[in-house]
Amino acid sequence: MKILGIESSCDETSAAVVEDGTRLLSNVVHSQIDIHAVYGGVVPEVAARSHLEVVLPVIDKALADANTDWDGIDAIGVTYAPGLVGSLLVGSLTARTIALLRNKPLYPIHHVEGHVYANWLIEDHEPPRFPLLALIVSGGHSQLVLFRGHGDYELLGQTQDDAVGEAFDKVAKIIGLPYPGGPSIAQAAEEGDPHAFKLPKARMQNPYDFSFSGLKTAVLRTVQSEVGVGYDFPSHQLPGKVTEKLRRDIAASFQNIAVETLVDKAERAFQDHSPASVVIAGGVAASQELRRQLSERLPLEINYAPMSLCTDNAAMIASLCYFYAQKMPAADPRAGEVIPSLSMTKTAWS
Repeated sequence: MKILGIESSCDETSAAVVEDGTRLLSNVVHSQIDIHAVYGGVVPEVAARSHLEVVLPVIDKALADANTDWDGIDAIGVTYAPGLVGSLLVGSLTARTIALLRNKPLYPIHHVEGHVYANWLIEDHEPPRFPLLALIVSGGHSQLVLFRGHGDYELLGQTQDDAVGEAFDKVAKIIGLPYPGGPSIAQAAEEGDPHAFKLPKARMQNPYDFSFSGLKTAVLRTVQSEVGVGYDFPSHQLPGKVTEKLRRDIAASFQNIAVETLVDKAERAFQDHSPASVVIAGGVAASQELRRQLSERLPLEINYAPMSLCTDNAAMIASLCYFYAQKMPAADPRAGEVIPSLSMTKTAWS
């Protein structure tokens, strides 16, 4: 069964073809990073317009790369939540229109759940086994989810403020590193001291919940103190006062504590629930420091998707769609809607 996936929840326009949930035939991603880097973050209106310009050529290329045409596509999966409303609408309306014109079954897919299914696309590797513990970490999401089967999951904890990827972006801006913050902080941290500054970890009532706003503020106050300015000093002028050594040490210290926070929660959930497998999903899964700390703290092999499938892509959407199609009726393409802030609070199949 060949599935066309379409993803446009934020600033990547992507289309992919996946066969039987595990065989990747094509995955085309058009990134807008260069466009938004000028602003230090994603501008929603700009993102939506860019999706409009490229979504159809991206789909055409995905079909061509998979050496198939519309007759070979059995169903369409599209991200409908969560994300930027304008970006979601472009992908959703495109998929709904194609489903009507081509008479294809349509399945709305939750973007965050989709990230987990990038781990079903690892070449020459057995799929993860259930029960499965998923640490989902990206620019907009930080969640711990226990999967007992396809579509049968429990949200153990999530961020109560900033997601870890957002914290990386904001800290990078404070110390004068480029967007996106994850890769730039990781590079600077290679030559920094991870113990140069003592930064806090948030204590949460739910042991699986995350909070990164306090850590971000602690970084800001530390930088202000180190460069000798008051709290009223304009933050956008701070990078000009940060030395290269301070930049590297702050990057290393922040990355160390942010990653430790994620690993602490994952280790606690592993001990409490004894999963058969653990997967790391989302853009921050590309972090080598996260992978290093997890491998030291968890007593089993951890599944990592290829770097190309860690960030937003349509292959993960198509993979999850295959499993939806085994259990659920297709959606009515005339009645679809997008839900920008929908959390994984309950299974779509209940």
